[in-house]
Amino acid sequence: PLLLPRLAASGSCNGHYFLAIHPIHPPFLPPVPGRRHHHKTPLPGARGRALVPAARPQLRIHSAPAPARGEGPRNRPGTDQMGGGSGGRGKGMPRAMAPVEEVDVAAVRYKPAELQAPHLTGFPLRAFVWLLESPLLGPLVTSILKKQNNMTQMLQHTVIPERPMFYPEYPPQEPERGVVTLGDDRDPVDRVEEALSCLAPYDPSGRFTSADEKNPFLYWKIRDFAYAYRSGITTPSAVAELVIAGVEEWNNKKPPMPMLIFFKADDLRKQADASTKRFEKGSPISVLDGIFFAVKDDIDCLPYPSKSATTFFDEIRPVEKDAVAVSRLRKCGVIFIGKANMHELGLGVTGNNPNYGTVRNPHSVDRYTGGSSSGPAALVSSGLCSGAIGTDGGGSVRIPSSLCGIVGLKTTFGRTDMTGVVCDAGTVEVASPLTSSVEDSVLLYSALAGSRPMDKLTLRPSLLCVPNLVSSENSKILQSVKVGKYTEWFHDVPDNEVSNTCEDALNLLCSTFGCQIEEIILPELEEMRTAHLVSIGSEAFSDMNAHYQAGRRTEMTLDTRASLALFKSFTSADYVAAQCLRRRIMYYHMEAFKKVDVIATPTTGMTAPKIPPSALKGESDYVVSAKLMQFIFAGNLLGLPAISVPVGHDKQGLPIGLQLIGRPWGEASLLRVASAVEELCLKRRSRPSTFYDILKT
Repeated sequence: PLLLPRLAASGSCNGHYFLAIHPIHPPFLPPVPGRRHHHKTPLPGARGRALVPAARPQLRIHSAPAPARGEGPRNRPGTDQMGGGSGGRGKGMPRAMAPVEEVDVAAVRYKPAELQAPHLTGFPLRAFVWLLESPLLGPLVTSILKKQNNMTQMLQHTVIPERPMFYPEYPPQEPERGVVTLGDDRDPVDRVEEALSCLAPYDPSGRFTSADEKNPFLYWKIRDFAYAYRSGITTPSAVAELVIAGVEEWNNKKPPMPMLIFFKADDLRKQADASTKRFEKGSPISVLDGIFFAVKDDIDCLPYPSKSATTFFDEIRPVEKDAVAVSRLRKCGVIFIGKANMHELGLGVTGNNPNYGTVRNPHSVDRYTGGSSSGPAALVSSGLCSGAIGTDGGGSVRIPSSLCGIVGLKTTFGRTDMTGVVCDAGTVEVASPLTSSVEDSVLLYSALAGSRPMDKLTLRPSLLCVPNLVSSENSKILQSVKVGKYTEWFHDVPDNEVSNTCEDALNLLCSTFGCQIEEIILPELEEMRTAHLVSIGSEAFSDMNAHYQAGRRTEMTLDTRASLALFKSFTSADYVAAQCLRRRIMYYHMEAFKKVDVIATPTTGMTAPKIPPSALKGESDYVVSAKLMQFIFAGNLLGLPAISVPVGHDKQGLPIGLQLIGRPWGEASLLRVASAVEELCLKRRSRPSTFYDILKT
């Protein structure tokens, strides 16, 4: 997803993609004590300290003017949301940011992003892509727009004193309260069984009744299926036939709802038959045995290829075995219904895909699901499966979960094993679950979590655990929870109905359980947006570079080609600068977590946008993408865990999600608070207009 701080107000091309390389102004090197320097040029605002041009023009020196002798640290308020001021820069001089520890956070003033860009489809979009890919015109146009959007100044004309942070680095975390430790190395079946004991006792009496005012619409949960199988109400094979019928029905709808890219009815029947036989013998593997799940098309799951919703990726990357996340669920007896649709290569947040058709929102078929995990979210929302595995590198689990009215958990970076995921070497993406309830998120998370060995060495994850929701301490722990809220940012949305609904949910949480809302300030939000763009963009292009250069780009969709043309323009200096910003943003968030336990925001800045008829063959709409991604960056750039919980609907009946962001490795605490929010907002959920009851009794 392409995120720019500001866009040009005029012009016929979409600023969404107009970024390019700009010449790096020679940085300035502070004099080294005891070393003679020649041609000294004072930097205005440096209080007399001389700075000299660096000998090598392309070298970036991450330092800032120091206070004059005898002076203390300068606590400079934010300028354009920057932690530090200009340092008195003159013409041709780089701006120097204050060291992050010296920034006076209380003096930072929130400044809304200015978003202006045309909506492109059809021939204008084709012309735009041609322009971006032009060797002569592309760099020229993108450099102009990059400067207009302040990215050149932010990345290349600013001295950032912090060293780069190439992977999320976290301080040691205090053990979470009221949790049960599962252990990374235990068998997934054992972990699921342990997690099951942390849930409230199952009561089927209220689950198999019709919805009314006292019993609002509720999704079938994993334990409902487990009970139905064990009591003989139905079988996995019977449910499989309903799933197959549902898939055939929505494939024939007008317009079609292509939630799955790959689907084999015979394979589904084979898995269901094996599960049914286990129940007949009285030996189901776990509570997940016979439960239907989907897998996003960028995660390996036999017998299907992994195309990442392209037309060709299976030709260059054959699938030889299940991804680790898939194999862990398969060990528990899960039934996989197929490979779910997605935004091509994950490079978008609407779910638009001309290759296989655009997935439609079960709550309103003329609207987007959000992306890039569009198919997984639609399948869970429509009732065709209990959960799905998606990937989240830029809100790709949380955004569609919010727009489709389900629960999306984005785990801490390194908490889940990415082996077998198409893009598994980046620094922002994780494999994570989408479910219809927080309870099911607990069970699915307990099965698929577990860091890979190299992440254990470099990231040092805290112990894998889940909240003990039946503990006598649970209410007391909830009462002590402090929720951080940056009010100006929280309410900076196009439709106040979104932020007001989320705020109502927070107020209800506090009045019911005794939680407290604490005001916080998070500086440099636009820097966070830019650093995320450069990080995910550079890493995505690195993954695709060989295929891009080999001519495969012409087989990609127009918006993907535009994205990759932009990403190609990022320099190594841009990437390093983004990682320096990552360290600053991490510091601000860790400081906030010293006073709060979770940070709350709306998940998205708007509800599900409409699908323009002209967009089905490709679309570029930066303004919509930016509104959808407004609150997601900390989860990916910083690797923090986050969860989206449905808390209501707007006047059009479209779902609204509340996002909770947690401390590193704090999934258990997030799930505890999310469970409480879900409990309070159950009556606000409504049945999607497209819904399949696959547990008919």
